[in-house]
Amino acid sequence: MGFFKQLFNKKELTNRPPLGVGGGDVGATAAVRHLEIKSKRLTNHLFTGEYHSAFKGVGMVFKEVKEYNAGDDIRFIDWNVSARMGTTYSKVFEEERELSVYILVDASASNLFGTGNQSKKELITEITAVLAFSAANNNDKAGLMLCTDTVEKYIPPKKGRQHILYMMKVLLSFQPKALKTDLSKALQYLNNNSKHKSIVFILGDFADKNYEHLLRVASRKHDVIGIQVYDKAETALPTMGMVEMADAETGAVRWLDTNNPATRAAWQEQHLWLMNETKEIFKRAGADLLQIATGADYVKVLQQFFIKRG
Repeated sequence: MGFFKQLFNKKELTNRPPLGVGGGDVGATAAVRHLEIKSKRLTNHLFTGEYHSAFKGVGMVFKEVKEYNAGDDIRFIDWNVSARMGTTYSKVFEEERELSVYILVDASASNLFGTGNQSKKELITEITAVLAFSAANNNDKAGLMLCTDTVEKYIPPKKGRQHILYMMKVLLSFQPKALKTDLSKALQYLNNNSKHKSIVFILGDFADKNYEHLLRVASRKHDVIGIQVYDKAETALPTMGMVEMADAETGAVRWLDTNNPATRAAWQEQHLWLMNETKEIFKRAGADLLQIATGADYVKVLQQFFIKRG
């Protein structure tokens, strides 16, 4: 996306350490514990029943047989049992509740951007924790995929609190080897390695291209929800005079005159194009998309989405 996918060239932004890193294992453990406390408070008090209603299971599984009653679906009559028992019996099915939840996180350098009290990476981390603990509370499996221009880390879905804590520790301490983004690699990996219908959350700024086909393939098999994060400064370039800008993923540098109305208009236009283009890509793929700004009430956005789906 050229120079409109950038970081302000300031130490507090470009050199901000990852959450939980800097204090060794003690710092990481404390950060994980903080995320757990915050996420469990939200899932217990705000998402009770709503996550379950939004994701009702992947199908129906056989439970038992019972005597046929008038009005029962004749398609479910078990003729073998009926012949043995001398009366008509029908099969009873129940919802298959166990789900696998995959959380795909774009760990590329553009998500380090943040001009307020929260970077895009920090927002992604909090949302990931809430989704993972929601899955655990619902007795679903959860897995994590950390991606740049390749899949750098994959944690297969499992159940349980300890597994979620491990996922969060990995996410908080993760140092990507690459800077660039290639969502198609993550989607290809998902399509090749996920055997059953699952819930798939994709978190990032989606400043990428050429991933629509593989997103469509994933959406035909899975329930896919994209969560596009952005910083408020990306919607409107602040007026600060001449500013040195560095592309977070290529390292290229350019000076921009932020006092120039044409420059600010082009900046805003590029952001709007990305947001609208991502909406259209997900719509064409048959997938859902949420768009959340840093510093915004992401809990409210998630809650409304769960309620709407339920």
